[in-house]
Amino acid sequence: MAERADLSPHSKAPDSVKIWYKRWQRMEIATLATRFDVIDCSGTGGPDSNTFPTHMVTEVVGEPKLEEAGKIFREFIGDGVELGEDVKTPRCFEVKALPGLLIYPNILPEAVQLRLLDKLLHRDLSNPQHQTNVHLHYNVPYAAPQAHTEGHNLSFFDRDAQSLPMGGHKPKAAHAALDVPKMLDKKLRWMTLGGQYDWTNKTYPEGPPPPFPPDIKTLLSSLFPLNPESAIVNLYSPGDTLSAHRDVSEACSQPLVSISLGCEAIFLAALEDEAPDPKVTVSGRGGKGKLRSAVLRLRSGDAVIMRGEARWSWHGVPRVKGGSCPGFLSQWPARAGVGKEVEGVEGEGGQGDGSGEGDGKGGRYEGYRGWMAGKRVNLNVRQMFTGNVREEVVGGADVTGGAEMGGSVAGSR
Repeated sequence: MAERADLSPHSKAPDSVKIWYKRWQRMEIATLATRFDVIDCSGTGGPDSNTFPTHMVTEVVGEPKLEEAGKIFREFIGDGVELGEDVKTPRCFEVKALPGLLIYPNILPEAVQLRLLDKLLHRDLSNPQHQTNVHLHYNVPYAAPQAHTEGHNLSFFDRDAQSLPMGGHKPKAAHAALDVPKMLDKKLRWMTLGGQYDWTNKTYPEGPPPPFPPDIKTLLSSLFPLNPESAIVNLYSPGDTLSAHRDVSEACSQPLVSISLGCEAIFLAALEDEAPDPKVTVSGRGGKGKLRSAVLRLRSGDAVIMRGEARWSWHGVPRVKGGSCPGFLSQWPARAGVGKEVEGVEGEGGQGDGSGEGDGKGGRYEGYRGWMAGKRVNLNVRQMFTGNVREEVVGGADVTGGAEMGGSVAGSR
């Protein structure tokens, strides 16, 4: 349960938030990029640029963990893989309207993004401890480890996994036949890591949760002020959305961390203040008071933190921009390159194509070349229990069951 006793995971967003959300959901995607009220901290002059929306955000300086980012990233990608760029100290911005809503633009270098994506969708997706929305209605098969997977199950993207049988265990007329390609292309919307959240009852199961992937845990806890114990990986396509919601099921109020990979998205967050007079409403729409809100444009490699009062804000994703996946990710999982392959699955390191065949042609993942070009993968991490966290803290349709910071993603697929 949440530390805030007045908050319930079953509560619905107030009318003022719903109306505001729908307005952004209906807006033309081309219009979003030109609006002055969209917070875009990417800048136009590179990592050292001072171009950011000063009327909406304030830069947070002096955060000690960010000074160690280069070392943290090198430890995560491992020996034999170069970062491929001069790593600058990441920057952090706080939204003025929502204190505690922090943006870290392009904090993850390309090599780290590739490595993280590989670990999540090759190694962790093939681990049966990490449940998905597909498990709710189908028996999900797993391919046994092979010589090149170093003890881990075969990736679902591997050419040898495409004929795995998949049957329904909760028969319904609406449950169409499913195979691995259809699951990866259309059905897979979310995966849970660590604590396996019950989306029906909106609670975490009793007892200790499954272990959180240790290498990803080390990366995140080294960069951000939390002890990762549970995460939801959302998979979006253009047309998918995430309804406005709050994350209040955890037994602590430690920050929530969200990492974006792939296509760009519009992220909304809002708090409705109490009105000074109970009879006063927001524009006569039934709200309690003033709506303080922020609209963020998130790109691949960006991170967002929600802490303080922003920890309890309503938030969601009304739009995902198609065709915006950066080139270095767009051909994933098949890609050319050289370098050490990640522990667990051949080619996971973000530098190989999964076959060791250099140019990536005819490799183990060649059948899915370009899969990531039309996807947004979002890693949402939270701490379930109080304690074990460092003290220094810096200032379509819905995809059901997933969460950007928590919640339910829906799609038009």
